[in-house]
Amino acid sequence: MLGAETPFPRPRREAWPEPVEDPSPPGSGVEDSGGQEIVTTTSSSSSAMAQRWGEEEERWGAAPRARDPQRGGEAAGGEEAPLLRGIFQIGKRSCDVVLSARQLRWSPIQPESRGGDSNMNLPCKEEFVEMKDIFSVKLKRRRFVGQKKGGVLLGITVFVCLKKENKLKDSAINFNNVSEDHCHSWFRCLKEILNGFPNRPKSLKVFVNPNSHKREATHVYYEQVAPLFKLADIKTDVAVTEYEGHALSLLKECELHSFDGVVCVGGDGSTSEIAHGLLLRAQMDAGRDTDYILSPVRAPLPLGIIPAGSTNVLAHTLHGINHAVTATLHIIMGYIQPVDICTFSSPSKLLRFGFSAMFGFGARTLALAEKHRWMPSNQRRDFAVIKTLASLKPEECELSFLPLKNSLQGSQENVTTKKERLEKSDSKVQWHTIQGHFLNVSIMAIPCLCSMAPRGLAPNTRLNNGSMALIVVRNTSRAEFIKHLKRYASVKNQFNFPFVETYAVQEVKVQPRTKIGCDTEENVYLHATSAEGNYPWNIDGDLMEEASEVHVRVHPQLINLYGVSIDELDDSKAMCSCL
Repeated sequence: MLGAETPFPRPRREAWPEPVEDPSPPGSGVEDSGGQEIVTTTSSSSSAMAQRWGEEEERWGAAPRARDPQRGGEAAGGEEAPLLRGIFQIGKRSCDVVLSARQLRWSPIQPESRGGDSNMNLPCKEEFVEMKDIFSVKLKRRRFVGQKKGGVLLGITVFVCLKKENKLKDSAINFNNVSEDHCHSWFRCLKEILNGFPNRPKSLKVFVNPNSHKREATHVYYEQVAPLFKLADIKTDVAVTEYEGHALSLLKECELHSFDGVVCVGGDGSTSEIAHGLLLRAQMDAGRDTDYILSPVRAPLPLGIIPAGSTNVLAHTLHGINHAVTATLHIIMGYIQPVDICTFSSPSKLLRFGFSAMFGFGARTLALAEKHRWMPSNQRRDFAVIKTLASLKPEECELSFLPLKNSLQGSQENVTTKKERLEKSDSKVQWHTIQGHFLNVSIMAIPCLCSMAPRGLAPNTRLNNGSMALIVVRNTSRAEFIKHLKRYASVKNQFNFPFVETYAVQEVKVQPRTKIGCDTEENVYLHATSAEGNYPWNIDGDLMEEASEVHVRVHPQLINLYGVSIDELDDSKAMCSCL
């Protein structure tokens, strides 16, 4: 997509041959010097092209142009007046480049032949990149092999964040000009604009779980994430966790005021632990009682999630894809999404904060998988699912829930069935209770997208609509339950079964009924996966065991996450043949 023709008068020059190719030898490449410069190395001296560009800049003036006096403070048609204007070589073309607060635009300079015939009436297409899509700018220099400082200035390089479907990627545009004054003026102005964008972090606390998945988290961070943070001039303080709960301990003692955000490199379990730690720290700083929290305060800093675990449901839901570079660019660009989160409490204390939970099949599968951590992650997951299906048993419990105001009490296709199954109701407090045997109970404040469920485990909820999806699967045959599980992988409605009930709720209480007896096959299965009669819970992929009633409340937009709904993220408007 190309922009409209520029309204600015085009500078003209006499025609000359096309620029020669870059004299740097093959493989010299571009490397980041760690400061405000991009450095290339070469064994030869600067080319004649540099001299030619120096002569051209001498004709037009070394310093870039400020506002066009003929255009005044505001351009015609409501367009922004230019901040700077000058000549750069982009690719093999001499271009007239204009910088405004919102866009960086350029178009080829139309040559005038030596015979005096002008080519100015030829179509001249303008290309541009939105300033909001630029995340870094560097000075570019060429140095001799072994040279550490100085070097021949080549121009400036602008780094752009581009969107292609759900993925974000970084790309570079080189603006070549050998004038030191010219490039430094442009560099300072570009930096000033970039520093004015809100929410873009300058300092981050990073937690890396080295045991995530196939111990890939450390490699993912240092190979894919850290170079982009360095390129964006973001300072980082990295902590590599050594045991479960280590990040939580560090967060309780860390001086968070010196950071703009917190980043987790790991899977769902690590992310949930850090989100819990951030919110727990917020309650402590506010002087709240952490044993009982009715109205928690918001987390002090946004949380970024780099997917590097066995399961990455949170990252997939937030970014629409499991992609470390995409997640990193969401953080760098300062895309922030307020997200609902839940508190899980027993009658006596707060258990933890979390985004989603499963009780029954989903929890027992995780409990079994945790006992086989020595197996590869994919094999461990498949083994746990098959083993749990083979011993499929329902949980007898009582569910009490407070429906969301002005919402139906179930999905459209089963409203009648669900109303018939409501056994108790209190009109004063609007609490409803259902009892029975349930194969699985899901409580989710976010859609929970993953590769196995592209529409999400709870497709009817959103990241921040102030409600939870309560999905109840009553006892049925193994074959019917498997059909329900398989339906998640399709675009069809996975809840269109007579034994599946869905509700939009604000609060849920789950009260398991203790089984009596010790010799039955059912109780043998129960105690094989539960310690001392505790019932397993799967909270964001992290195993929690609790024997008593669990009370779940949703708290709207209690934490900010780095990311944005893919539907809300506009397509990148960086329209350039260089990209």
